[in-house]
Amino acid sequence: MTTGSEHSNVARKGATEYGPKGGSKEIEDFIYLISHDVRSSVRALIELPQWIVEDLEGQGVKIEGPVATSIEMLNRHTGRLDRMLVDLLTFFRIGRMQEVRRIDLDSAIDTVLEAMEVPHGFQVVRNLECDSFMMGERDVLTLLSALIQNAIKHHDRTSGKIILMSEKQGNDVLLCVSDDGPGITEEFTEKVFGAMTTLRPRDEVEGSGMGLAQVRKIAQHYGGDATATASSYGRGTQIRVRFSAG
Repeated sequence: MTTGSEHSNVARKGATEYGPKGGSKEIEDFIYLISHDVRSSVRALIELPQWIVEDLEGQGVKIEGPVATSIEMLNRHTGRLDRMLVDLLTFFRIGRMQEVRRIDLDSAIDTVLEAMEVPHGFQVVRNLECDSFMMGERDVLTLLSALIQNAIKHHDRTSGKIILMSEKQGNDVLLCVSDDGPGITEEFTEKVFGAMTTLRPRDEVEGSGMGLAQVRKIAQHYGGDATATASSYGRGTQIRVRFSAG
C-alpha cells in the first residue's frame, strides 16, 4: 500500500530529479497522468461534503459543533490537495502544447494582474527596458503569476511594493522581481526552488510550494536559470530569472 507521503515523495522526485536536467520525459508523462486522474477523484471529494450537508439540512438536521468543524477541516484539506495537483499539472505542462511566439511583457503582466486578486495595500511597479521576447504564452503567464504571488504571499505586512524589472543582456532577457518583505537568508536561497517546498507551515501560508519550482523550470526550459538573493533595497527578496530572448 502506498501512503500519501510516498505519493508526494514520488511527485517531488519527478519534479526535481527528472526535470529539464534529468531528461526523463517518460517519468514526467507518468506523473502527469497520475496527477490528472487523481484530481478527478479529488474534485468529487470536494463536492461530496457539501452534498451531504445539503441532504442533512434538507432533513432538518442542523450541522454544528464538532461535525461542522470536521467538515470545514475536510474542505480545507481537499482544497489544499486540489491546488497542489493543479500546480503539479502546471509544472509538467511547462514547455508543452503551446506555440512559442513573441510576447509583449507589459501586456502579459496586465493579463496576470487582472486574473489575480492583488491585495489593496500592494503596489506593482514596472521598469521594463526589455518587453519583447519569444516564449510560450502559457509559460510566461505561469512565470509572472508565480513570481508576483510569491512576493505577496510571503510578505509580512498588509501593504508592500513589488518591482518588476527587465533588461536585455546579450541574447538573454533578465527579469527581476523585488519585494520589500521580510527577505531571505542565504541558507534558503537555493532551497526555495525545490518542488513542494515551503519555508513556513501551510497553516500560516497557503500554497503548494510549487511556484518557484515552476519559475526555475520555465527559465531552464528557455535556456536560462533562476536565482534568489536578498533585495538590493535593504529589505525583501529579489528573484532573478534569466532566459533566452529567442
